[in-house]
Amino acid sequence: MGTDDLRVKFPDHYDHHSDTEVVGNDKMAYSGPLSGPLNNKRAARKSAPFNIPDSASSHDEPFDITLDVRDDTVAVHYVKSTNGAEIDEDPELSLLAKGLEKSTSSFGSSIVKNASSRIRQVSHELKRFTSFSKKPPPRFDRTKSAATHALRGLKFISKTDGGGGWAAVEKRFDEITASTNRVLPRARFGECIGMKDSKEFAGELFDSLTRRFNITGDSITKGQLREFWDQISDQSFDSRLKTFFNMVDKDANGRITEEEVREIISLSASANKLSNIQKQAEEYAALIMEELDTDHLGYIMIDSLEMLLLEAPNHTVKTGGESRNLSKMLSQKLKPTQFDNPVRRWWDGIKYFLLDNWQRVWVVALWIGVMAGLFVYKYIQYRNRAAYEVMGHCVCMAKGAAETLKLNMALILLPVCRNTITWLRNKTKLGVVVPFDDNLNFHKVIALGIVCGVGIHAGYHLACDFPRLVHASEDKYELMEQYFGKQPKSYWHFVKSVEGITGIVMVVLMAIAFTLATPWFRRNKLKLPEPLEKLTGFNAFWYSHHLFVIVYTLLIIHGYHLYLTHKWYKKTTWMYLAIPALLYTCERLIRALRSSIEPVAIEKVAIYPGNVLALHMSKPHHGFRYKSGQYMFVNCAAVSPFEWHPFSITSAPGEVYLSVHIRTLGDWTRQLRTVFSEVCRPPPIGKSGLLRADCMQGSNNPIPNFPRVLIDGPYGAPAQDYKKYEVVLLVGLGIGATPMISIVKDIVSNIRAMEEEEIALENGNMTTPSALQQRRREQFKTRRAYFYWVTREQGSFDWFKGVMNEVAELDHNNVIELHNYCTSVYEEGDARSALICMLQSLNHAKNGVDIVSGTKVMSHFAKPNWRNVYKRVALKHPHSRVGVFYCGAPALTQELRRLALDFSHKTTTKFDFHKENF
Repeated sequence: MGTDDLRVKFPDHYDHHSDTEVVGNDKMAYSGPLSGPLNNKRAARKSAPFNIPDSASSHDEPFDITLDVRDDTVAVHYVKSTNGAEIDEDPELSLLAKGLEKSTSSFGSSIVKNASSRIRQVSHELKRFTSFSKKPPPRFDRTKSAATHALRGLKFISKTDGGGGWAAVEKRFDEITASTNRVLPRARFGECIGMKDSKEFAGELFDSLTRRFNITGDSITKGQLREFWDQISDQSFDSRLKTFFNMVDKDANGRITEEEVREIISLSASANKLSNIQKQAEEYAALIMEELDTDHLGYIMIDSLEMLLLEAPNHTVKTGGESRNLSKMLSQKLKPTQFDNPVRRWWDGIKYFLLDNWQRVWVVALWIGVMAGLFVYKYIQYRNRAAYEVMGHCVCMAKGAAETLKLNMALILLPVCRNTITWLRNKTKLGVVVPFDDNLNFHKVIALGIVCGVGIHAGYHLACDFPRLVHASEDKYELMEQYFGKQPKSYWHFVKSVEGITGIVMVVLMAIAFTLATPWFRRNKLKLPEPLEKLTGFNAFWYSHHLFVIVYTLLIIHGYHLYLTHKWYKKTTWMYLAIPALLYTCERLIRALRSSIEPVAIEKVAIYPGNVLALHMSKPHHGFRYKSGQYMFVNCAAVSPFEWHPFSITSAPGEVYLSVHIRTLGDWTRQLRTVFSEVCRPPPIGKSGLLRADCMQGSNNPIPNFPRVLIDGPYGAPAQDYKKYEVVLLVGLGIGATPMISIVKDIVSNIRAMEEEEIALENGNMTTPSALQQRRREQFKTRRAYFYWVTREQGSFDWFKGVMNEVAELDHNNVIELHNYCTSVYEEGDARSALICMLQSLNHAKNGVDIVSGTKVMSHFAKPNWRNVYKRVALKHPHSRVGVFYCGAPALTQELRRLALDFSHKTTTKFDFHKENF
């Protein structure tokens, strides 16, 4: 593309109330906006001298400015005084040369008019640069890392929305317009281009493009859609900037007013489901105008918008650049080693599996070995008895399975003896070899063993043993007469017996309990007809599981009335069950006594956005101790006197109160929220929560009559072992952040205590640390913590806003690194979140508060790249063991566990993954 030079000469005098153009010998007066967008396009280019007087200039000596005029751009080459001396390059002139790239849209205008319109556009900017004695406004260089990062942003079509390119858009157009006479209506524009979740934003984009291409009406053809698509998928940042500018500049006058800024803020907030920002759109619009409209003109120009866009991602550039460096440094380490020998590959897989799961392996292997031994023992025993002559191997199989059932019906109680497991975890060293964190998983594995045992035992009895007894010859049956009496003529004789009835009832009850305990029923994943809705949810699981009382009673009766065993000491069912049943009974009695004798008093209640109920309560007694990461059971008689539900403790051990945060997910939690909302009211100014009640509210307000709450606990959980690690990675999804919040609080408390001790030692107020202080230093090894909280809703950040701010204020040594992610906001770089990113950076720099979370911690958008998270930790802490603690939806468990194993095998950093189980 060729260029021409336009020389602009500024003499001593210039009337600043109007702009005058000189083209050849013709003059044309112009007044109006000086920096509006270019809307004219031309193919030819001309050069001509310009002589524009300027009385506002502070220079007595005129100077020349050489412009490079291209087809759709104007660039400043240099500034020279009329005596030939070159003037040193000014930063703002560089900015102008790089930033005044304007796009055009109309055709057929004259060359002179096009040249004049270009110079008219830049004249306003040139007037600002003629006074070099004045301090220039801030310069923004596109070559800086932040700008480079931003230039890749402002995308209207993301990989997920428009990944199929024009072919996919064209296909959707054909499908949509089949019934609309082959024209695409504005209402379905977003669906067609892949913005089906942002219809309002897509509608505004449609309007800006119709203005740009001078299209009237609310529908477009396929050819016009192709022009629209080419524009919004253009990879040029300047093109994207112009498209975004046109969206904001609704009246197309080249200026953005405060009202237009407010409207686009409200639109962006709506597209990203940020209701709080939408409510404060007017306040944030004023903030942008205050920052950019320093001359109080009442509007801002496209270069100001560009500067704000490019400055916005400063806080993310470090992370992005760091991630690229980490990827480069780890590229060699993370390359999987390829072995041609399949035996070597198999051996390495087995080796890594055993290294990662040796605790689970030996426990499960021991369990299977014991079951196999009992089965073989019973099989051989009945192989040598008279019953084998009549029933053959069927009786051996049934009796072998029965022996494993006795064992498993006893063992299945042990993993749910929570007080015992908590004591073993805290007071013994068994946790080194026994995976107490997997207690509920082992409970489920044993349940599968019971299902298999019941199937074999009942199947062989009903389908093989009983028919053979009925159809046995008299000679053979004579061997069984001492056990069964006279030979029955009917199959139902055995079914109607005590053994048959108790066995069938047990099978039915266990089938009900096992079915309702599956994730499909327990987590409401099945949508059943209205009459059957009560069969899903936690309540159905909880009540059906208590059928075990009947099952164990029937099991003892069934084991006593055995056909082939008459001596009492050979009826071993009660022997298997005695100790586990007694232990579990004691556990339940301790829970009932402890919770009723030691009640708690509700001190404060708050109901937050996202249907989260926060309960602050007194400790049951002064000796009540717990560890961060543990949980307790909560009972509210006003909802149900029998139901107990587990919740993580969110307060820190050093605090004087207990707190839990309960999200409304089922029947019980929904009723609990309703009960407490009746005694709450809107919070006073400055307090968080939608509803709030406080027993210390003052004399003017009556103390609320809170429902009675009982607690049972605390109980051990994986997260309580975080102190064993020097580096911890805490991950919480939504309400799953609760145990991590307690850990963060505890870390801050321990850091503060150790800092105070060090200061006391330095000042001579303490000669040697006490035994308690030394023990704390030995137990508390954590020196670095990374907390990632991922939530869908902006209101969720209100749950722990105080904790976030406290960490930001007290963590002077940057021990805790906080990362908040709001997944409702489109990823950084998306045009729908561009303005949110601008506001975030601007407001945090000015007021120190993040507009998304409302805390001092800057939020991130969309979902974290978990591989990059592990990369950062691995490189920052080589040759270390990192504890990874996760609480949240099961969907993310596999990815985090797989990454922990992957990085443990391929780097010098070892990651121990722990998942919360209730």
